[in-house]
Amino acid sequence: MTTWTTRLETGHHDRHAIREINLAAFPTALEADLVDALRQDPDAWLPWGSWIAESPDGTATGFALLTRCHVDGVPALALGPCAVPPEHQSMGAGSAAIRAALDAARSAGENLVLVLGHASYYPRFGFIPASRYGIRPPFEVPEENMMALTFDPARPIPTGTIRYAAPFGV
Repeated sequence: MTTWTTRLETGHHDRHAIREINLAAFPTALEADLVDALRQDPDAWLPWGSWIAESPDGTATGFALLTRCHVDGVPALALGPCAVPPEHQSMGAGSAAIRAALDAARSAGENLVLVLGHASYYPRFGFIPASRYGIRPPFEVPEENMMALTFDPARPIPTGTIRYAAPFGV
């Protein structure tokens, strides 16, 4: 079992490593370019939202990103891209980065995180279909793939349509 260390993105070296992780994990540069564009968007980028999981030798291996989005004008968070190079997948690096990002969101006082992803993967972190909260994406997607996580269900949860940051292009 690999022990992963997680930490915030810091500096140019990490930006390069994150880009390389995304290029390795996805078939095109779309996600890597999206991360770079989100980093330049002051309305989306959160100084505590970009997390790296490192292997015991210090190699950046997993990545998870939280950026600002809104649900009918109410601030929320978008999780993604999340990435791990194929040779390191299913070893816990992605989960470690996601858990670190979610812990940071909770500590920052956030309450709602949204993710468009694999319906069999994200429920392990507590995500459920966003439709259960009356939240929907601005595009067609299978209901089970658009998910939401709340940290405190006693707090108000907005309903309506998600508005992603401009670099998402939706």
